[in-house]
Amino acid sequence: MNHRGAEDAEEEVRESSADLAAQEEERWFERGMQQIKEGDFRGAVASFDKALAINPDDDETWYNRGVALFKLGKYEEAIASYDKALVINPNFYQAWTMRGVALAMLRKYKRALASYDKALAINSNNYITWTMRGNALEELEKYEEMLASCDKALAINPDYYKAWYNRGVALSNLGKDEEAIASYDKALAINPDYYLAWGNRGLALGELGEYEEAITSFDKALAINPDDYEAWYNRSIALSDLGKYEEAIASYDKALTFNPEYYEAWNSRGVALSDLGEYEEAIASFDKALTINPEYYEAWYNRSIALSDLGKYEEAIASYDKALAINPEYYEAWYNRGNGLFNLGKYEEAIASYDKALAINPNDYEAWYNRGVALSDLGKYEEAIASYDKALAINPEYYPASYNRSVALANLKEQE
Repeated sequence: MNHRGAEDAEEEVRESSADLAAQEEERWFERGMQQIKEGDFRGAVASFDKALAINPDDDETWYNRGVALFKLGKYEEAIASYDKALVINPNFYQAWTMRGVALAMLRKYKRALASYDKALAINSNNYITWTMRGNALEELEKYEEMLASCDKALAINPDYYKAWYNRGVALSNLGKDEEAIASYDKALAINPDYYLAWGNRGLALGELGEYEEAITSFDKALAINPDDYEAWYNRSIALSDLGKYEEAIASYDKALTFNPEYYEAWNSRGVALSDLGEYEEAIASFDKALTINPEYYEAWYNRSIALSDLGKYEEAIASYDKALAINPEYYEAWYNRGNGLFNLGKYEEAIASYDKALAINPNDYEAWYNRGVALSDLGKYEEAIASYDKALAINPEYYPASYNRSVALANLKEQE
């Protein structure tokens, strides 16, 4: 064989080896893609690793490896894999989008937003990315921008029900509940089985005081997904707003069947029981909430109210103190703590508690009035009259303050 012939043979061997390697890489890649379809995400990662051992410069393989890792909940590793794809192909907008989704799962919303913006700079016609961008803006509480992002998605695909849903969420957060309902209706016209839209539609109706319609909407959500404990909870709130406390309690019980750790439901259940005069049961419900979340000051407060209704003022004050240790700015707790002290005849301490409440909310005419009553009971009629005057400046029609002012005035004249 001459020199030229040897070179040709060597080249053919190299080409043949390269072809075999390429075929092997393709087999591992296709296997990984099939494993993703079958839900074998661990297997998919292993297959993509085999493909990358042959060709580490394949952006598609790095991207799909990231998808498999994302499915496994390994978001940090998924991001690293997407980054590898983007080093190879910086214009791979799908990788920028999925990188944003993974960052959002890690609650890194600002970084997620930046990643979505990179994707949209490459392909501004991807309605999924606009919608995902809206999700990140929701978490950042930028609702006007979220609305604009949803509108961008819908301009591209008016039939994308998730964008209509997200638009409704943005409008609800902006206090535009009627517009939000119209947006939820658009989502439901496209996908009537989207239970989240039925649930949020119910919330918006509740904000408008349309409680019966709200319940109907929650019932629609629950017909599709009976395990939606938040829909059961929100349904209970609407029933309570209608004064249907027994039905509300049954609905709270449903929510708690699906999520026994839902401390807000235990608390609200306690409030409904209190409204029925079932104070002991209410306290037991508040205690359940506090076992789950001892820092939940609203439950400490509501527990105090129930104890007061049972005439257990000392215990009620201890419970108010728990609420105030967590939230010292909770003026209702200071006010009702004052009432408890008043009922125990501890007028000086009651006045101090009312003063705390009024330092936070000086427009609470009932606190000014009760302060005046406590001062009258101490024989401090001038100070009492000044306190009644404060109450009447805020609410001139508050008859108890007018009446007790005249009594204090008469008592003051007798003192003189």
